[in-house]
Amino acid sequence: MKAVILAGGKGTRLAPYTHILPKPMMPIGDRAILEVVLGQLSRAGISEVTLTVGHLASLMQAYFGDGSRYNLKISYAYEEKPLGTAGPLAFVEGLNETFLVANGDILTLLDINQLITFHKEQKAVCTISSHQRTHKINLGVIEHDEGSYKVSGYIEKPTMNFLVSMGMYVFEPKVLDYIPKGEYLDFPNLVNKLLEADQLVACFPYNGYWRDLGNQEDYLAASEDFERMRSQFLME
Repeated sequence: MKAVILAGGKGTRLAPYTHILPKPMMPIGDRAILEVVLGQLSRAGISEVTLTVGHLASLMQAYFGDGSRYNLKISYAYEEKPLGTAGPLAFVEGLNETFLVANGDILTLLDINQLITFHKEQKAVCTISSHQRTHKINLGVIEHDEGSYKVSGYIEKPTMNFLVSMGMYVFEPKVLDYIPKGEYLDFPNLVNKLLEADQLVACFPYNGYWRDLGNQEDYLAASEDFERMRSQFLME
C-alpha cells in the first residue's frame, strides 16, 4: 500500500524555527517529527511513501533520502506553488489503489491498520480519522432567531464538543477525479465536492493520543509527551 505525506507547507505558526527547518523536520526528542510517522507507516505494512514538498524541499530530500533506512521506498512530488492540502495529490504518481494520506506534523498512537480496515468495511471513497475535542467558551452565549434580533436563549459559559480531523485519511483512487491539476484545493473543499457528488465519506473515531504540532504550545507539549511515551511511539 502507498502513503502520501503532506510536507510542503511553510509552518508559519512555528516561526522563526521553520525559517531554517521544514516543519516535518522539527526535532521531537532525538528524531524529526516525520521520522516517527515514517516508522509507524513502515510497521503498519506501508511500503511506498511519497512526500509532497515545497518549502526547503532540498533539505527534506537530503535528510530522508530514498527511505531505505526506514524500510520504505520514498519518492518526492514537488510543489512549484502552494496547492493547499489536497491539491498536491494530483501530481502524485501511482495512486491506482487504496492509499493513505497524512500530515507530516502529527503525533499519534492511532492504529493505522484499524483505520484502513474500517475504511474498507465502510466501502467509502474517503475516510477521515477524527478526534473528539471539547471547547469551553468562557462567556455567556446568546441564541437568537435567524433573521431577527429576538433572543431565544442565553447559555452561561457553555462547553461544546466537536469531532475534528486528525490529519490522516484513507482514499480510493476515484477521489482524484475531483482534484483539478495545478489548482489550489484544501481537504474540506474536496470532501464537500465528494458529498455534493453523493460519494460516501466516512469518519473513523479515535479517542487515544493525538496532537497536531501546528503551533508552539502543542509542539512543546508533544515533545514532553514523546519523552514520556517514547516506547509507545517507537515500539522499542
